[in-house]
Amino acid sequence: MIRSAKREKAAKQQEADAAAVERREKELERSLKPSLLPRHVAIIMDGNGRWARSRGWSERIRGHEAGTQAVRAAVETCARLKLEALTLYAFSLENWQRPRRETSALMHLLRRFLVAERDELMENNIRLIATGRLDDLPGYARQALDKTREMTAANTGLVLNLALSYSGREEIAHAVRALAQQVAEGRLQPDDIVQESITENLYAPELGDPDLLIRTSGELRVSNFLLWQIAYAEIYITDVLWPDFRKVHLLEAFVDYQKRSRRFGKVDIN
Repeated sequence: MIRSAKREKAAKQQEADAAAVERREKELERSLKPSLLPRHVAIIMDGNGRWARSRGWSERIRGHEAGTQAVRAAVETCARLKLEALTLYAFSLENWQRPRRETSALMHLLRRFLVAERDELMENNIRLIATGRLDDLPGYARQALDKTREMTAANTGLVLNLALSYSGREEIAHAVRALAQQVAEGRLQPDDIVQESITENLYAPELGDPDLLIRTSGELRVSNFLLWQIAYAEIYITDVLWPDFRKVHLLEAFVDYQKRSRRFGKVDIN
């Protein structure tokens, strides 16, 4: 009887909490101005390991598994608000230095996610792309990625970009190598290389620079992510661990973004 009463009390509290979150979401959405929303959002999804440890699990993969719910929430929200692009830092080049058991688990989780989300991507008109050293991925993950990209290639809504085996410095080096090859072939003169030349030779120049960079878990660093592209991005840090990140937290970031004055190095004369 006592256990039943405790469970009933806990269930009522969950309902009350869910209702409060829903009210907060509606309040935030009412304050959004479509014309002031970011065009391209990038997210450093941090805190999976700490989330797992805080719940007594020794394996970080538990946090990554829970984090797929946060990915869905972010993708669905950005698609519904008609943003143009969302880039997620899914797996860094440096992450390969982690224990093989962990990287293998992450790659199998990636494959499962790519397969499981195909219907949702199609229903929401989302086009999936990926950037990074994709040849580093194991065959089973690369095959799932290629098939999902192919299936969604004609979609015209949100572009979901997964940064996989990604390094900001390596991306810049990739662009420099491409330019060096053009110079060696006589198609480009060194004096003709300008900033736009670098941009045009990045992994996905068509996405443009992110307007907003979000990092979860409260860490204050960019972790080798989109180093060229975030030169003038607005940065938003939240203490929320990635597996707990939901629509309400993304909306809070958007509302905060709308309050900022983006000057791109120019003097604010207002």
